[in-house]
Amino acid sequence: MEVKQIAIIGAGVSGLGATKCCLEEGLEPTCFEKSDDIGGLWRYEETTERPGIYKSLTCNTSKEMTAFSDYPIPDHYPNYMHNSKMMEYLRMYARHFGLLKHIQFQTRVCRVRKRPDFSSSGQWDVVVEVDGKQKTYVFDGVMVCSGHYTEKYLPLQDFAGITKFQGKYLHSWEYRHPDSFVGKRVVVIGIGNSGVDVAGEISQVAEQVFLSTRRGAWIWNRVWDNGNPLDTTLFTRYNRTIQKFYPTFLINRWAENKLNARFNHANYGLQAKHRFLSHQSVFSDNLPNHIITGRVLVKPNVKEFTPTSAIFEDGSEEIVDIVVFATGYTFSFPFLDDSSEILDSEHTMFKFVFPPQLEKPTLAFIGILQPVGATIPTSELQSRWVTRVFTGLQKLPSQSNMMADINKRKRKMEKEFVKSPRGIHRVQYIDYMDEIVSELGVKPNLLSLFLWDTKLAKEIFWGPCTPYQYRLQGPGKWAGARVAILTQRDRILKPLKTRVLKNSETSSSSLFWVRYICAVIILFVPVLLILLVIYQ
Repeated sequence: MEVKQIAIIGAGVSGLGATKCCLEEGLEPTCFEKSDDIGGLWRYEETTERPGIYKSLTCNTSKEMTAFSDYPIPDHYPNYMHNSKMMEYLRMYARHFGLLKHIQFQTRVCRVRKRPDFSSSGQWDVVVEVDGKQKTYVFDGVMVCSGHYTEKYLPLQDFAGITKFQGKYLHSWEYRHPDSFVGKRVVVIGIGNSGVDVAGEISQVAEQVFLSTRRGAWIWNRVWDNGNPLDTTLFTRYNRTIQKFYPTFLINRWAENKLNARFNHANYGLQAKHRFLSHQSVFSDNLPNHIITGRVLVKPNVKEFTPTSAIFEDGSEEIVDIVVFATGYTFSFPFLDDSSEILDSEHTMFKFVFPPQLEKPTLAFIGILQPVGATIPTSELQSRWVTRVFTGLQKLPSQSNMMADINKRKRKMEKEFVKSPRGIHRVQYIDYMDEIVSELGVKPNLLSLFLWDTKLAKEIFWGPCTPYQYRLQGPGKWAGARVAILTQRDRILKPLKTRVLKNSETSSSSLFWVRYICAVIILFVPVLLILLVIYQ
């Protein structure tokens, strides 16, 4: 039987994972990358011609939660990696699995269109451009891995007077480092992760920074209780099980009290108009420090600009030299022929992957979602599912059933989340991954594990829900998954222990673990009963 040829658009984190998954399932991938290197957004460049990152950018998700499911990040790497460390990891991953030979660099995808016999063959014509010359390929399947950040969203029409403003304005994707902001008065519009990071970094050299927000935000930081990474502490199956039994208002109250205990959001001008669970929260380790030292002043939305100042909705006016719009991104697929027939304006897809109305499921979108957690594991699972569908080993539901699932999800999201462009693609980390692996048949069987491998079961249930869990069984099973799970806490601690302590100095740590084990034993029986109810 002839090997199916698969086109992959983009060699960022999603494209690399997709390429590897194709090889894993016996498909032949060709990855088209318009730049001269892998990494996508994670690759820092001084140029501002393409979407980019600032030089100081650090991951908001910890390494154990961020890793590809069968390739742990080295134990000596920091828990939250600088973009340069992430690039090192991606290069190691690409070399280890032999991905580079499947990537065509400096190749722009111009057009993806159905072949005339698509209804029977499911094939696509893919037109690419290299050195100014176009070439057409025929593929049995296409995986779009171009990502969220393809176009900057710059809503100048919402800011009266901006065209008369005599200073400089730019989008945050053009920001690289604070050198050009020395001694300036700067207003940053938008309080997402990028806006907060940029405002904080600029404030170290600027005369004054104003952070403008319409609705406020809930701010959490990377370091959680006992100094552990936030996501490894909160994103556990135990916590998710408990949350399913708790009313939403109680979870909101707990989270908001927890975050206000660090600093009172109302006192710092950050009080959000929304509840914690209904909108994306913001990561920042340093924002409260910048506010309390006066380097950053939080302001309401900008009402209008004069030639030399910004007037805010509370009536205050401030002289400003530079405006940074941290207003996010939009994404589009300009290479997709008849895109309106394939995707609607909201990019409706079955489980954010498959357009439901195609006659043949040979087009898939990878990583076009906003997980409350790491991107790599979710996009990798999508690719594992897609490649099984491409090979015919997995079947999709009927179009009517897919649309029913899509509409059910939309109603749920409209009820739970604040309406926003990003909100329509938001998913809960563990829930979404379990949803995809249920299609694949690789979800860990906790009841079986509690009976036959209690040590592993306890770490899977009470420990961080790391991607290795989805390599324990079924298609794509990895022999190293069990060891990776049982040693994940060692890899978390390894980069922190750069000063060796004597035994007597670690007694408090030992006491913590004794208490932890006792708590686990106390909770074990009722949780097992809960599991029996859920998984019966």
